[in-house]
Order: sequence, then C-alpha cells, then structure tokens
Amino acid sequence: MMCGLTEAMTGKVLDLEAARAVAAAARASGRRVVLANGCFDLLHVGHVRYLEAARALGDVLIVGLNADASVRRLKGPGRPLMPATERAEMLAAFAVVDHVVVFDDDTADHLVSVLRPSIHAKGTDYALDSVPEGTSVRAGGGEVAIAGDPKSHSSRDLIAIIAARFPRGEGSAP
Repeated sequence: MMCGLTEAMTGKVLDLEAARAVAAAARASGRRVVLANGCFDLLHVGHVRYLEAARALGDVLIVGLNADASVRRLKGPGRPLMPATERAEMLAAFAVVDHVVVFDDDTADHLVSVLRPSIHAKGTDYALDSVPEGTSVRAGGGEVAIAGDPKSHSSRDLIAIIAARFPRGEGSAP
C-alpha cells in the first residue's frame, strides 16, 4: 500500500503497468477510455468541473498526475504544495475518477502512447490545435477533446489570494 493511501484508494491509484492493463481491458470490452491530466496542486472548482466533463466523454476516466519533479519544472519554485501521494489520494476520492497514475514527464505524451485512450481531455485553457499531446493521441487512434468550464480558476491565483490575505506573521505558523 502506498504511504498514506487508504485501502480503497490503493485500488484507484495505479502504476503505469497496471494502468496499461486497465485501459487495455476496458478497450477490449468496448468501453471508451478517457485520459485527463494535470498537476492538481491545489484542488479547486475548475478541477472538479474539468474532471466531471472529462468523465462524461467516456466510460473509464484515468487521470494522469504530474509527479513532484515535473510540477517543479512546470510551475516553478515552491511547487508542488503537496506531494504526489497526497494529490493522488485526493483525486482518487472523486467518484468521477476511476484511476490515477503518476507520471514523471512534463507532457503526457508517453502516458498517451502507453494507455492509448479513446479520448484525451484537456482543460479549456487549450484549443484543439494547441494540445501538446495531440499528435500522440491521434497516432494511437484517439481524439482530443476540450472539457470543463472557462478557465477562470487557477491554483496560482488561489495561492496569490492566500498569500495576500494571510501575510507571514499574521496568524500563520512560524
């Protein structure tokens, strides 16, 4: 069992090989696999809406979660706020999420090539022609979809709000 994950969550948080097997079995039974991915560093309503919309596109939702080193490269110093094990546990707690797999790369290209989803769902901060993994998705016979509500929420904005409202020394721990 992964450190900190409950027994129920360990069945949803998979390594890459187990995720490959789940995706293959789903495809073999005629189910549509949807892959969504991201850092999910500070969960907010935009994430919930993205995952709900992604899940509505198919039968099995697998969420690719950027590993800690990847988040640092993509988001900069001080990120992630929470380790991947905790972010994975929170994502796995969502009823709409069937499985979570942590990946080390900065894009989900390798994950797409291994899982071969029917649909790769990206958030509304992308357009169909700007999805980094688009070529990999189409090469595997899948399609790209944009899912979620307009990009009006971000972890970066929440972090800025928290920092402004609670400056160091005012009610914060040392």
